Amino acid sequence: MSFIPRTRSTLSRAIVSVRMYSGEPGSGAGRGGGGGGAIREAGGAFGKMEAAREDEYFYKKQKEQLANLKNHLGEEISFHQDQIKRHEDAIRRHKEKMAEVDQKKA
Repeated sequence: MSFIPRTRSTLSRAIVSVRMYSGEPGSGAGRGGGGGGAIREAGGAFGKMEAAREDEYFYKKQKEQLANLKNHLGEEISFHQDQIKRHEDAIRRHKEKMAEVDQKKA
């Protein structure tokens, strides 16, 4: 094998050929949006519409998941605040018992 140096023109052709195949989602198979099913592979308006619907679905799903996470974290905060109150009450009771024991000693 011989070494073939890459010239600037060879490199620029490689970059142009990569850019030529990129497209937007739903623009059809082999054009950046393929592999998503029969409608998306066909491309055109239906492919773009299907891609938009998928984007909308995942946006709504993510929004729902974030709302569920926020709700769950709120419940955890409430639980821990209740635990803090219980522990503070227990500490107060134990201190009162210690004070009673100290008074009985004296």
